[in-house]
Amino acid sequence: MIQKTKIIKTLIIIFSLTFPLSAHAMTVEEIIKGRKAMFSENYQNAKKISILLKSKKIEEAKPLMKKISDNYIKLLDYFPENTKEGFKTGALPSIWENKDEFNALMQKASDDMIKLAKAIETAEDLRAVQKELMWSNCTACHSKFRAPH
Repeated sequence: MIQKTKIIKTLIIIFSLTFPLSAHAMTVEEIIKGRKAMFSENYQNAKKISILLKSKKIEEAKPLMKKISDNYIKLLDYFPENTKEGFKTGALPSIWENKDEFNALMQKASDDMIKLAKAIETAEDLRAVQKELMWSNCTACHSKFRAPH
């Protein structure tokens, strides 16, 4: 009986990792907290990337770039109309007023992280290419779509 329970729990975990709930099946609180967690993870990974590139640990930085890129694509589904307020969201109404622009910026940020992973192989100035392909997207988004913090 205990073995059967362990197998069922393991299958549930595997299923949930393989087929995660879309943002559409989540509560407003889960969506807002989920997007905040992804943005926070992206920021933490971006800081790690900066440290790794400064130490010339290029190969260690690449998986973090891929993770950030993936998060930006996931975030496209994390701004439905009913999540404009609550749960200490820092999102400004401009996201929903300029949805196409916001989505394009999320897509560009994702694409730029993939470009960064390639560009660091041959870049002479790692800080400059990182600023151009990573930090500039953060700045662009924060300046228009995020409340000051």
